[in-house]
Amino acid sequence: MHPAHRLQQLLQTGKIVMAPGAPDAITARLVQKAGFPTVYMTGFGATASRLGTPDIGLLSQTEMTTHARDMARVVDIPIIADADTGYGGPSNIQRTVREYIQAGVAAIHLEDQVAPKRCGQMAGIRLMDAQENLLRLKCAMEARGSDPLLVIGRTDALPAMGMEEAIRRAHLYQAAGVDLVFVDGIKKIAEVESVAKAVPGPKIVSIVDGNETTALTAQDLQDMGFSVVFYAVTALFTAVKAVSDALAELQRAGTPRGSASNMVSYAEFSALVDLDFHKDLDDRFGA
Repeated sequence: MHPAHRLQQLLQTGKIVMAPGAPDAITARLVQKAGFPTVYMTGFGATASRLGTPDIGLLSQTEMTTHARDMARVVDIPIIADADTGYGGPSNIQRTVREYIQAGVAAIHLEDQVAPKRCGQMAGIRLMDAQENLLRLKCAMEARGSDPLLVIGRTDALPAMGMEEAIRRAHLYQAAGVDLVFVDGIKKIAEVESVAKAVPGPKIVSIVDGNETTALTAQDLQDMGFSVVFYAVTALFTAVKAVSDALAELQRAGTPRGSASNMVSYAEFSALVDLDFHKDLDDRFGA
């Protein structure tokens, strides 16, 4: 079954879909191994892992779709991918949609910022006109044709213009026919509650580590009516802390022995990256 169809089936159950963010393919494997039903290819994480820079629109369409392909090769669960603003005008959006379809993702979200875009948690976001973005979303939906791909309309109006405009845009994007809407930039529980009450239908919420919304459980969010929850930076921030601690201990002690209890073994890592599969190929077909 195509990943988009599997995601649609998950959404139809009425149970909230938890989608941890993966900054790279190895983290996507870990998300799947942990038993989550889908993985979020976060642009924030992709930019950090590929460039070591902030999420300020530095990755190109080609880099992002290549990142998606790399991730899709190593997991069986559906991938929801960040497609930023579509990387240009209508022809760029059409190509973006076709490239993501070829990459094998289940869904993409397109946002209503002007270039250069920023992470939804950052200050300084600038929005394009809502009617212009409606046309861009319609372009994306036409570009997918009959191919399976869910199109998510994301608005960054909350931090830029306030809740009223964010809700207005979410309604507009729903009316245009997107599969889900996503109000980004939420930092407070009251904002989660406002979106839940004012925006009917399939919708996404992003829970970002470091703000008060982490007090809400997945069950809380399901009860509010959300269909999908992103945990975009949980794995990334945890990994950075773990690596930083291990390197600090190595620098201090001159040996990695003190960090051994916080590491996977070589055998465990080999299993994660499916080394036995490749050894079998070499045994059977190698010179």
